[in-house]
Amino acid sequence: MEIDIDTTAPTATTDEGGVTTTDEDGVTTTTVNGVRTLLAPRSGPVTAGLLFRVGRADETLATSGITHLVEHLALHRHGLSDLHYNGATAAAYTHFAVTGTAADVVEYLNGVCAALRDLPVDRLETEKEILRTEAVGRGGGAADGMGVWRYGARSYGLVDCAETGLPAITAEDVRDWARTRFTAANAVLWITSDALPEGLDLTLPDGEWRPAPEPTSALPATPAYFQGADGVVLLSSVLPRSTAARLFADVLGKELFRELRQKGGYSYTAAAEYHPRDTGHATLVAYADALPAKQDALVGAFVDVLAKLRAGRIEQADLDSVRATALAQFDGPELAASLLPAAAMNLLMRHRRLPVARARAEIEAVTVSDLHRVARDMWADALMQVPGRGVDWAGLTTAATPPEIVSGRRYSAVEDGKVALLVAKDGISLVTPNRRVTVRYAECALMQVYPDGGRHLVGEDGFSITVEPTLYHLTGGALAPLDAGVPPASVVRMPPRDPARIPRPDPARNRPLTGGQRARSGAVTAWIWLLGTLTVLLAAFTGLVALAQTDPELSPEGPDWAGVFFLSLLTAGCAYPWIEFLRKRRRGEG
Repeated sequence: MEIDIDTTAPTATTDEGGVTTTDEDGVTTTTVNGVRTLLAPRSGPVTAGLLFRVGRADETLATSGITHLVEHLALHRHGLSDLHYNGATAAAYTHFAVTGTAADVVEYLNGVCAALRDLPVDRLETEKEILRTEAVGRGGGAADGMGVWRYGARSYGLVDCAETGLPAITAEDVRDWARTRFTAANAVLWITSDALPEGLDLTLPDGEWRPAPEPTSALPATPAYFQGADGVVLLSSVLPRSTAARLFADVLGKELFRELRQKGGYSYTAAAEYHPRDTGHATLVAYADALPAKQDALVGAFVDVLAKLRAGRIEQADLDSVRATALAQFDGPELAASLLPAAAMNLLMRHRRLPVARARAEIEAVTVSDLHRVARDMWADALMQVPGRGVDWAGLTTAATPPEIVSGRRYSAVEDGKVALLVAKDGISLVTPNRRVTVRYAECALMQVYPDGGRHLVGEDGFSITVEPTLYHLTGGALAPLDAGVPPASVVRMPPRDPARIPRPDPARNRPLTGGQRARSGAVTAWIWLLGTLTVLLAAFTGLVALAQTDPELSPEGPDWAGVFFLSLLTAGCAYPWIEFLRKRRRGEG
């Protein structure tokens, strides 16, 4: 278990004549070429990590993938090597790590920084293809999508989105991203050594430290839920970073395991985790699996565990158990070196870092009442993914609220007239018998534009609409409002698609008319127009007859209302097929 720790030791700000300090835990703080650096000795190979405060949450959907692309380009020149090294792009940071001899570490870190100063942009398209292949092989986990439901297709929700910006990213884009984000002021280095390796050169642009991105929200209210895949229940909640919240996550995990696996037998896996998100907040995630036949019982038992904890029924023995585990981390060998990764991350995020003595004291001071408070806070911000039925009965509101559809021109689908696009000046809606989605142009996070006319729009809330001209009765200029309304920064122009990948109507549902069918269709249309003309004339005649029946001179024996009623019925009978014909024609069905 990793505990938030902060240091009160001053940080050096220059390399020449700067301050180098060692705190009470044995962690040395210095700088290398303006990069804040933490050192602590450890036996065996040297391990180092170079962190930058930039990640996927700093991007937009239209530029997503650019940080990952810079990371790949920075590592390309290392090629095949026996050296153990890696790079990783997370939501709020990018990490370059290496293990080897001191000379290996110097060679790797110097190479990374040299590449960041002069990216091998001749590799741009090749690395894009590698990233696409990596995405296909990565697959998805049960929790994929939780971020989009909470944050939308922005900020921290982008971690769950495809790297849709790759096609449009240019060489100048990646150079600018590296020049402004991968800077000395926005970096922290940690090395398991008691001294800086000789020859280390971390020369980078000066730049500035960039705070973690502000979170966005796509939730109308919390606690909320949405329906997901069968066989799994998930919960996420954003909490202030604290020692009590970390301990609560472990207590929640113990309670879920005990109730859902050991007692109920619903789950094989039932646990909870705590992950720092940014400077001041962390995400608590709880999850449990079950066979489909037991998932309803699982949902009920899962909610019961949450209700029990927020009611304050937390066992002192559980707190004592997780407290002992948390304190045990300070008893390991070479403690200072084991603290480096967390200490460097806290320094990068500018989060507090306590000396070990104060960290121990905070852990020992946590009470059951503190955990009860965290449990209530967790529920107040909870987002649950549940299988099957909803959980309104538990006091959660649905996270998916039907959007307001736009008032615009209707274009029906070729295969099904009940499916249609509504195109207006300010947005577009997709309407089906069971679903409706709206993307307002001003809130469009991404519009992919294909040379064949296809469009794919994603709203900031994460909902999307695909417009395929081959699948809808679109008229000339139908897509002009989209091109005029979507902000240019959200537009990504895509390469031509393989014709075989362009959707086509199902021939079985949309066979072309034969010559005889077209002739019959034309005859039917002619008769319908004739019927419409007759309807107008008949309606006029019925009105004249009704007027005449009320004139004593024309109808001295009194009105013949039965005749008027008969003419009215005849008019209505003629009008109905005419009105239906006009309605279908407007929807593109006729």
